[in-house]
Amino acid sequence: MNVSFFDQFSSPSFLGIPLVLVATTFPALLLPSLDNRWITNRLSTLQLWFINLITKQLMTPLDKKGHKWALILTSLMIFLLLINLLGLLPYTFTPTTQLSMNLALAFPLWLATLLTGLRNQPSTLLA
Repeated sequence: MNVSFFDQFSSPSFLGIPLVLVATTFPALLLPSLDNRWITNRLSTLQLWFINLITKQLMTPLDKKGHKWALILTSLMIFLLLINLLGLLPYTFTPTTQLSMNLALAFPLWLATLLTGLRNQPSTLLA
């Protein structure tokens, strides 16, 4: 077996399936699903409590106009938390170590914030 220095950066695969795809889609299974039951199970109750806790912590210092970002920020935080927790498993690749994934998550939010500031307060943004 001839291993080079750069083999550690190659994307791992299992039975021809890239494990990056598995690591990015697996957290979606851990998120709560909407159901019309009056009494939810313990897992759904714990997941909803966790989402409400994160939303409360993120939105406490903001005024009411900043609360429209609550859904996207909460979902991004939970997604990043679950993806990085999967990296604790042995021999598991964490996709957030790649610059392309970080830029794909950060650039649209940065651009949306910049364009919102440009639309609402152009003189403050350009000052």
